Amino acid sequence: MTAGEELYKLVAELYPICRSITGDGVRRTLEIVDREVGGGLEVTEVPTGTEVLDWTVPREWNVRDAWVADPSGRKVIDFQASNLHLVSCSVPVRATVPLAELREHLFTLPDQPDRVPYRTAYYAERWGFCASQRVVDGLAEGDYEVCVDTTLADGHLTYGERLVEGQSTDEVLVSCHVCHPSLANDNLSGIAVASRLARLLAKGPRPRYSYRFLFIPGTIGSITWLARNQDRLDRVRHGLVLSGLGDPGGFTWKRSRRGDTVIDRAMAHVLGRSGRPHQLVDFSPYGYDERQYCSPGFNLPVGRLSRTPFATYPEYHTSADDLDFVGPGQLADSLEVCQEVVEVLEGDRTYLNLSPKGEPQLGKRGLYGQIGGRSDAEERQMAMLWVLNLSDGGMSLLEVAERAGLPFALVAEAAGALEAAGLLSRTAGG
Repeated sequence: MTAGEELYKLVAELYPICRSITGDGVRRTLEIVDREVGGGLEVTEVPTGTEVLDWTVPREWNVRDAWVADPSGRKVIDFQASNLHLVSCSVPVRATVPLAELREHLFTLPDQPDRVPYRTAYYAERWGFCASQRVVDGLAEGDYEVCVDTTLADGHLTYGERLVEGQSTDEVLVSCHVCHPSLANDNLSGIAVASRLARLLAKGPRPRYSYRFLFIPGTIGSITWLARNQDRLDRVRHGLVLSGLGDPGGFTWKRSRRGDTVIDRAMAHVLGRSGRPHQLVDFSPYGYDERQYCSPGFNLPVGRLSRTPFATYPEYHTSADDLDFVGPGQLADSLEVCQEVVEVLEGDRTYLNLSPKGEPQLGKRGLYGQIGGRSDAEERQMAMLWVLNLSDGGMSLLEVAERAGLPFALVAEAAGALEAAGLLSRTAGG
């Protein structure tokens, strides 16, 4: 089974689970994530009523069943058929209502009459159902029986984190949200890619950075995590939010609030050199959890990687965001981009040229001999010359690669060879 097929299999396993910002659906999802990351997922339960910055942890919501039956007793809207049919966080109700009153609690997509929308009532005491416009148009006059068998009571907000410890306590933050129900792209694709990336990092050589993977409910989850970890946020050197990574569109990198951080430049370099269709967009205070990490009081170096931007494709937050909308190839490609960015972050160093007066003789050090027969020999030679020229103790290898217009991997390899030959030394912290 290919990596893409394995990622898709995980998306398919997670797809039927009813998730919201709290509840057993999140817990079940985290159990699967723990398996996928190879164990070690730390699950945190934060009680209802806990103050987290300007917010309060809400009550916990769980659902057993929900349906609407027409006058003949036939279920015309059924949670068991799709968990999108129930508005998330609907309060419990059991009633018989006329069609006119029922319509006040129904949500549809008139422009997409065969699709069911995804709607929430996180912080409102209400109930509702989602259905296709075609189904609602076919409802006859009469009394309808409504059953919303849910609980909304004191409980917990649940999130998971997996720390892959590196050689340094400096961290790379990788975050994805686990609060959406049956939406394959938004955001089961992000969960799948993050889980596999965590597993690969944990199984490989010990990385330079520590990598903290967060599997959290959107907005309230990141706010809760930030509130509980304010004393250690100075460790976060780089970060990315993963969302919408399974659709067939090109990549989108939303820059951090700062706009010019290392993660912003690393992502631009990787996508630009890869030939993949992509766009780089500036930060805005609307979107996913990057807006919490980048709020002015934290201003962390965190951007967001997705494919087609959210809310710009017709399948977004509808029943059409299903297992046919995402593909193994797109999932695997998204994972590869993340791995390539990690390679840049891991390999980026700052060096000082130990022979800065004139060009040092590379031949007598065997460096030209290493080039022979390679198809990229000329490019590798240029990489050495660029590294030597720009290694002034203040310019990183990523900056060298950007300036030289060369692949980062080639520049890093050249720097390694020059360091081994005694021509470079790493600066403090490099």
